[in-house]
Amino acid sequence: MTPDLPEPPSPAEKVDLVGSVARVGAGGSKTPRLFQVAVVLVVGLLGYLAYTAKVADPIHLQLGMVIVVLGFLPGLVWVRRAQFGLPVFETFMATTVSAYGIPLISGHEQLAAYDVGTITVAALSVILFQIVGVATYLMMPAKPRKGRIWDNNVLGGDLSKYLGYGMFLSTAYSVVEQFTTWIPANLEGPVRAICYGLGIIATFVECRRWGQGTIPRHEKTIFVVQLVIQIIFNLVSLFLVQAISTLILALLGYVSGSKKFPIVVVAVLLPAFAILHQGKSAMREKYWEGHSPPPTFAQLPAFFGEWVSDGVQTTQPGDAPAEKHSLLDRTSLIQILCLVVSITPDRQPYMYGETYAQIPAQFVPRILWMGEGEKPVGHISTYTLAVYYGLQRMEDTQKTTIGFGLLTEAYANFGLVGVALVSFLFSVLFKKICGWAAESPILSYPGMILIVLSAWSFQDELTLSIWLTSLYQACLVVCAVPYFLKLFL
Repeated sequence: MTPDLPEPPSPAEKVDLVGSVARVGAGGSKTPRLFQVAVVLVVGLLGYLAYTAKVADPIHLQLGMVIVVLGFLPGLVWVRRAQFGLPVFETFMATTVSAYGIPLISGHEQLAAYDVGTITVAALSVILFQIVGVATYLMMPAKPRKGRIWDNNVLGGDLSKYLGYGMFLSTAYSVVEQFTTWIPANLEGPVRAICYGLGIIATFVECRRWGQGTIPRHEKTIFVVQLVIQIIFNLVSLFLVQAISTLILALLGYVSGSKKFPIVVVAVLLPAFAILHQGKSAMREKYWEGHSPPPTFAQLPAFFGEWVSDGVQTTQPGDAPAEKHSLLDRTSLIQILCLVVSITPDRQPYMYGETYAQIPAQFVPRILWMGEGEKPVGHISTYTLAVYYGLQRMEDTQKTTIGFGLLTEAYANFGLVGVALVSFLFSVLFKKICGWAAESPILSYPGMILIVLSAWSFQDELTLSIWLTSLYQACLVVCAVPYFLKLFL
């Protein structure tokens, strides 16, 4: 079942493999119907949340509802206008619904540790972040740019061949990284950036071609096999975020080409990943803390069978029931924001930009690092926050990384002023890039940067340091590799 989005491209547009970014949301007669469906879904969700709410104070239900509405508002505007291209900012803002709004309304269990005032301030911080972001994005002007860089595809001719190579390289990396030690430690970062960057472009464009109906059947089969291989080997690490990010990017590519939303596929994937989330703690306890060796290739069926078994069980032997959480609980950031609000600045002063001061060093290549000792690790800002707020000791950060997110980091540094400023800067970034590249082909330099930006728009657990540096590395790769391919081929 795939409900129609705005009218699919004309035959002439289908011949154009990559199309322009503006065509992603090209309007049509079906737009009002799609908008009405979207509104009904949002209203239905609000009704369900209100009916099942588990809040300590009625004000939190109202604040949670406001967060949900503001989080979906840019997406509703995008559907209504149906002309803006890739929904980068819309996706970015929608993450506040799952990270803050729904956990607040559903009564995330860790919120019980905080008083009503703390939770209220945390919720108001999220609303401030949303209001500043939405207002800035809607009012900020950004006209499409013209010129050789903005109007031309990077690669011409048989694009599918190059995209296939990129997908093969990304798949090969996922296998080699998981089951071998062939990649030297000092080259792990650059190799991952190259392979992952190429995989981003290949996944999006191949799924876009699939949606447009321009990809041959045999290429579909090859693509699906490689995508499944990547998802499986990403999951073996017991980190779900990479696999989920890849699937969301593939979904965006398909929707942008077909103007249809694959409800059946999503309906299958959501419960599957909910089960994996449910069993993740037990698996990590065994394979991380229990020091069990990672599965070999032949052991993968048994490994995933065990994981699914852990996920479908209500409780694990010896585990407290409270250790089981839903998928939405696992995506929640409201509890970590409440922690920071409760401590700052009464018991711990604001950090006044300490984690932001760590950003410039991350842009210096490790081979050129001139500071004392080794270059700081990529997650240095996350580790700094975790130690500062007493969640971890520095040695503990080698085992587990705690997600703080941009909003919480901003509050830890400058309070509500920091929240508003970060929201403003990100809204300007998204509006300018999306507006400038609105009429650019997907495989132009601006179009490919938009694809990467789409993949980063739902990375809501990252701090600004790792968000920017990882985005920079991916953009560098997806722009440099096609340049050299065009130069030599």
